[in-house]
Amino acid sequence: MMKTNISESLFERAVNVIPGGVNSPVRAFNSVGGKPRFINKAKGAYIYDEDGNKYIDYIGSWGPMIIGHNDDRVIEAVKKQMENGLSYGAATKLEVEMAELITEIVPCVEMIRMVNSGTEAVMSAIRLARGFTGRDKIVKFEGCYHGHADALLVKAGSGVMTEGVPGSRGVPAGCVNDTLTAVYNDLNSVEALFNEYKNKIACIIVEPVAANMGVVVPNKGFLQGLRKLCDENNALLIFDEVITGFRLKLDGASGYFNITPDIVTYGKIIGGGMPVGAYGGKKEIMKMVSPVGEVYQAGTLSGNPIAMRAGITQLSILKENPDIYDKINSLGIKLRNGIKNIIDKYNIACTVNGIGSLSCLYFSEIPVDNYCNAGKSDTEAFGKYFNYMLNNGNYLGPSQFEAMFISAAHTKEQIEKTISDCENYFK
Repeated sequence: MMKTNISESLFERAVNVIPGGVNSPVRAFNSVGGKPRFINKAKGAYIYDEDGNKYIDYIGSWGPMIIGHNDDRVIEAVKKQMENGLSYGAATKLEVEMAELITEIVPCVEMIRMVNSGTEAVMSAIRLARGFTGRDKIVKFEGCYHGHADALLVKAGSGVMTEGVPGSRGVPAGCVNDTLTAVYNDLNSVEALFNEYKNKIACIIVEPVAANMGVVVPNKGFLQGLRKLCDENNALLIFDEVITGFRLKLDGASGYFNITPDIVTYGKIIGGGMPVGAYGGKKEIMKMVSPVGEVYQAGTLSGNPIAMRAGITQLSILKENPDIYDKINSLGIKLRNGIKNIIDKYNIACTVNGIGSLSCLYFSEIPVDNYCNAGKSDTEAFGKYFNYMLNNGNYLGPSQFEAMFISAAHTKEQIEKTISDCENYFK
């Protein structure tokens, strides 16, 4: 058994000064039992807790550590940048370089605005879509999470699924009156909303791969159908690529699925894991943003030089080493195939979903292609599995409804160890 004395002591202190003892609900162990491990450091594919326990990390700070933790090249670049100061509240060369790099990598992003988180990026993108179209209503999907802005906390995936809460108290009814909810992978449900609210819908916002109800891959034609419905109804299509951006491939889900959204949002992956976000898209739309347009959005920390330097370094590494995607995708396939073989071998009532370097093991025997089916998973069974894997050195998200992330620092041997631990559990 792993030592947990220090983590347990820290948690006892934390619950007295932090709600629930954690600064984000997705770090809580409420749905899996036990107490969270407090992490001290990370390197490569490993994280280490305060008790000195070592884990193969399948969270990767929820996705952005795509080249692994604490990469020497990123750390050295950040150290040099820190010598010039931490924040200025003024324009920098780095912001320009970051914007130029992203617009070069992602063809559908012609202009981009830096913000400080994925939540802020999505909130701003929604406001921009409403300002551009002159309409108020938006369409989102059950189980897709787009941050904790009031208008988007409706059947919002992972955190609220894990806690068993349909939304959030403190959100006035008026804030969600214009939020329409459709069923992921069901074009008919979207079309019905456009028919009911003719000329009133500003945009559709979607996770192109839904990675906050586990991992749900879009059915063939689903994303193309959303693009067609938006075109037919003069609405905008927003891809929330906080998870998929620069992960599915260099130009993200828009490139992977060959779809051109009107606006794309990003999170901390463009900061090498540091707090940052961005939203971008076609110039005619982005020019609606202040100070040149009438859609107001601001942030004194936006484009923070440390985050920009870390992000430029990581994105440049990805751009210069396309084989990284071959590696992480092949490791993802290896992981999923290994777990599928175990399920078949022992006749386990589970389902494995995934794409590229994203994977999820559902404790449910039915196919999972939407929020409703994901919610039928046996969370108690997952909790037992989670704790076994944790105690054997595999750090998974403490929720049935989170993805497993693989980085370029993971090795075939580490994946094989995780598969072996999985088999030992089911055996």
